Amino acid sequence: MRITAVTCVKNEGPFLLEWIAFNRLLGVSDFLFYSNDCSDGTDRLLDALAARGDLEALAGRVVHLPNPAEGRNYQMEALKDAAHQQVVKRADWVWIADVDEFLNIHVGDHTIPALIAACGDPAAISVHFQFFANDGIDAFEDKPVIAQFTRSHNPDIWCGETAIEVKSLVRRDFPLQYFGAHRPFFSERKGDKKALAWTDGSGRKVPHKFLVAANPRRIRKFPAKGARDFATLNHYALRSLDSYLVKNDRGDVNRENRAFDDTYWRERNDPAWQDTSIARYLPSLEAALKALKADPEIGALHAEAVRLHREKRDALLAQPAYMQMQEQLRRARTLPPEEEAMLIEMGML
Repeated sequence: MRITAVTCVKNEGPFLLEWIAFNRLLGVSDFLFYSNDCSDGTDRLLDALAARGDLEALAGRVVHLPNPAEGRNYQMEALKDAAHQQVVKRADWVWIADVDEFLNIHVGDHTIPALIAACGDPAAISVHFQFFANDGIDAFEDKPVIAQFTRSHNPDIWCGETAIEVKSLVRRDFPLQYFGAHRPFFSERKGDKKALAWTDGSGRKVPHKFLVAANPRRIRKFPAKGARDFATLNHYALRSLDSYLVKNDRGDVNRENRAFDDTYWRERNDPAWQDTSIARYLPSLEAALKALKADPEIGALHAEAVRLHREKRDALLAQPAYMQMQEQLRRARTLPPEEEAMLIEMGML
């Protein structure tokens, strides 16, 4: 079975090898990376992986392309282009996800083929996010993200909302109009919606309003309760505070004279639930990472990305605005804003 993972990256250098090695454990055979405006060596590391045929057994086939977007719509332009790339067209299944998202499979041998079999080989499988908190970890460490962060919100409820976003596996014969970042969109010309097999992470049919994208609330999410028996999508959107500062700079390079909004951080920093189930992959992941880093060129480029990540953190913390941001995030409550507002209204805070 050929499974192609598609993703867009900018300054994700320290985290690339873990994500590639992890997805290889799941059964991903090929990777299509689109990068733009990298300053931490992400592009150089991807070029080296793409050029090294002798690493294919460890890292799969890596294809690295510049993001084709001419404006700021990087992800959608890349996904539009991806549909025409041979590494996607020849795949049996396509997995579209980000480098901070890890598909945690609970059935069989914990691989994507096992998930597909458990779901009855549908045309698509949409798996719900579980947002993992920072949990008070300040310092960036060069070790697996999935080992460092183990606490999340209640998997069935996020910020008081029972409908939670998904990411999707798409089978080759899905009647595709176009790939979305969270789900494929159906072409009326290519198939019959009534006959389409599309499941959640428990092998149940996805809700009809989600399948037909009936309204904005159901385009990329639906209720998560009971939907993750076979798989969960662990989303490490925050990682360490160090890495979050660097991530914030990547997306917003100029915040002079402007207040910092910590809503994104607070919404994803709910440590109410502990989930260590993904640790089942750690022994194999650590062995795979060791093997990748044993290649002198790959190991050196990874080390360079780690160094540049730390240097960027140090440069940011030399700026008063980022020092203030760091302190604001350290002090922020670990209650989601909506829950905090409710408790204040009830007189409980």
